[in-house]
Amino acid sequence: MPKRAKKNEEAVDGETGNGTAPAKKEKKGKEPEAPILYEDPPDKMTSKDDRAANMKITSWNVDGLRAWVKKNGLDWVRTEDPDVLCLQETKCAEKALPSAITEMPEYPHKYWAGSEDKEGYSGVAMLCKTEPLSVTYGIGKEEHDKEGRVITAEFPSFFLVTAYVPNASRGLVRLDYRKTWDVDFQAYLSSLDQRKPLVLCGDLNVAHQEIDLKNPKGNRKNAGFTPEEREGFTQLLEAGFTDSFRELYPEQANAYTFWTYMMNCRSKNVGWRLDYFVLSAALLPGLCDSKIRNTAMGSDHCPITLYLAV
Repeated sequence: MPKRAKKNEEAVDGETGNGTAPAKKEKKGKEPEAPILYEDPPDKMTSKDDRAANMKITSWNVDGLRAWVKKNGLDWVRTEDPDVLCLQETKCAEKALPSAITEMPEYPHKYWAGSEDKEGYSGVAMLCKTEPLSVTYGIGKEEHDKEGRVITAEFPSFFLVTAYVPNASRGLVRLDYRKTWDVDFQAYLSSLDQRKPLVLCGDLNVAHQEIDLKNPKGNRKNAGFTPEEREGFTQLLEAGFTDSFRELYPEQANAYTFWTYMMNCRSKNVGWRLDYFVLSAALLPGLCDSKIRNTAMGSDHCPITLYLAV
């Protein structure tokens, strides 16, 4: 993330993408509009079929693990207390991980994936209270797996996949690659789903519908809101998966998980919903709640939390 954006340039997500169109100049004498904020409602702890939540998963794009630890991100995690913590954009080689997280006793089972080619780029992690049955890295294709974007853990009744989906980047220079990723990643998820239902969580680097970002009109040609990326997510849903937040809150506007550091976007709630919990159809009856913890600071993304009865 560059510290400053040049005049008239789009501000971007950590991999250089997700633009925010420049705000129009206010007319003299006009009072600025008060921001419309999202308030995370009370947690729902039972599913539609009256089962109590017994699995809590949190996902957070930390935009650099070492900086996030220094910003007391782990204090928030200890308060939230999920069963599994998934992190994206760790930007940290395993040898350089802070001891504050590697020695965290609450999560004895920790798994890390990083970029093979570029240190300090991409990267995901999964921290579990209970040991998974098995853990795998990547999706089985070298062109994707060298960037350290996916960890999959198998639990008794479901797979958990955490992903940091490639950004199409400024100027859409990686859009063709992103389209290839979307096809290959969907095939990977569908193959898992044939064996056992799954939860996919992470920064999926797409705002699916206009309701999922503040300024849709100004971002149609920017990474994260191109027709191609949106169609890729539509295809995933049509393959039998469900966006858990929209399942529960279909009309909820102003609910975002990413805000560029530029132009005070977070305080104005000029954001994007890029972080998701996506569920197999078989898990939907056990869906209790899908939360956006937008008051948690420490990154340009906020954490999200899933409550599930499994």
